[in-house]
Amino acid sequence: MVSVSRAVPDGQPGSRPGAPQRISVLGATGSVGASTLDLLAREPERYSVAALTAGSNATELAIKARQHQAQLAVVADPAAYAALKADLAGSGIAVAAGPSGLDEAAALAADCVVAAIVGVAGLRPTMKAVAQGRRIALANKECLVSAGSLFMDAVRRHGAELLTVDSEHSGVLQTFEHHNRDEIACVTLTASGGPFRTWSAAEIEGATLEKALKHPNWSMGAKITIDSATMMNKGLELIEALHLFDLRPDQLAVLVHPQSIVHALVEYRDGSVLAQLASPDMRLPIALALTWPARRPTPTPRLDLAKLGSLTFEAADEVRFPALRLARAAMAQGGGATAALNAANEVAVAAFLAKRCKFVHIARTVEGALEALAAGGQLQVPSDLEGIMALDDEARRAATAILARLG
Repeated sequence: MVSVSRAVPDGQPGSRPGAPQRISVLGATGSVGASTLDLLAREPERYSVAALTAGSNATELAIKARQHQAQLAVVADPAAYAALKADLAGSGIAVAAGPSGLDEAAALAADCVVAAIVGVAGLRPTMKAVAQGRRIALANKECLVSAGSLFMDAVRRHGAELLTVDSEHSGVLQTFEHHNRDEIACVTLTASGGPFRTWSAAEIEGATLEKALKHPNWSMGAKITIDSATMMNKGLELIEALHLFDLRPDQLAVLVHPQSIVHALVEYRDGSVLAQLASPDMRLPIALALTWPARRPTPTPRLDLAKLGSLTFEAADEVRFPALRLARAAMAQGGGATAALNAANEVAVAAFLAKRCKFVHIARTVEGALEALAAGGQLQVPSDLEGIMALDDEARRAATAILARLG
């Protein structure tokens, strides 16, 4: 279950009375990082920036660090350290690089850490932030998909607060009656259907990278945009919701909703269905993660339902979009299946982005990797972070071998 028991009340922006709330952003140059910094800049009296990190883009990171007067800037790629240090010379901003630098950023004193590093690379630094007992605004799916039980155990053990910046999970949080959790029949996450929602299976066979990157509603990074096109993203979100809200696999469902206005629905046993609606703008769930249970004004466009006229819904098609089926099967299987699913998917998506495989090879690669690891008895529950990373490596090797056979 999401821990929100220590949320900062409205009117008290930080843990120190009268002081701005200190925010660290792990993954500051991505789409979530950019949206977060946009929000922080709108209320400089309420927020200050502690640490900012990026993968290898030292130039952009330095610009953002100067703009937001960060205390620390960290680039994950050690090769970019010299460029970052030169760009920030004389600024008074501390500079670091590599895994130790990311750990330093995650451990720096802050009221909230926005965990937005893409991929399994974000797992270790986010776990480091959890260990400090921080509020975590989670935008990294892999923390829960690859290490759900371990991650949630760490959240409870260290007294951290966990809030998600996914629009769907934020929607669940806003409609999930914790005092009635035993009365919940089903939690439904909505999906836009991506750019290929209306395409036939034959058309999807020929899908190009350029078409796959044209999401109809959201502006996101390349990896998550491809995951949306395959619908793997929705499968990963189901796995996240399983851990976030302490649900059973049979209590989770997906509904295709092309307008992306309804983000989640919670159905109760009496037949009532509560839904959360908002314009598709990531700044709303990010703002809620920073201030929950308080609400602050945001630049999110206001809904005009009369102008929209109608909202439509469709069943999710797991035949044309087998990635969703694979994710549901891995969630039901448990153990290390979801970690392997994620790792194989990362490898396959990277290959597609590099134009080294077809769009349909993504799901086929993931399925083949899971079958190979299951046959080898390698999908047991990892007991620690090292075990998760070892399984992640095995799944990547299996996926790479399958991609080579697919050509």
